[in-house]
Amino acid sequence: MASPNVLNLTEANFDHEVLNASTPVLVDFWATWCGPCKMIAPIIDEIADEAAGKVKVAKVDVDANQAISARYGIRAIPTLLLFKNGEVGEQIVGAVSKHDLLEKIQALS
Repeated sequence: MASPNVLNLTEANFDHEVLNASTPVLVDFWATWCGPCKMIAPIIDEIADEAAGKVKVAKVDVDANQAISARYGIRAIPTLLLFKNGEVGEQIVGAVSKHDLLEKIQALS
């Protein structure tokens, strides 16, 4: 079950929720048909629950939000972008471990 702490982003709310955020934002670009995306979904949910208030965690369905995916050059999924102060600070392509992802978030915070 998806965490209530994970925001679903659309073209309508992306800029407000990500680019204007006061905390770092982890954005997971994914699709319903993507096996590796399903593999890391529980990790994304855990991080959202554990880091609530410190890091905003959000998802972008690449099929439903193609303009956002194009804006950030998303060519493979899952792609995780870490934003800080409205800028991409880190890009991770493919499934990664929770430990590796937490290290990247900590380095950016």
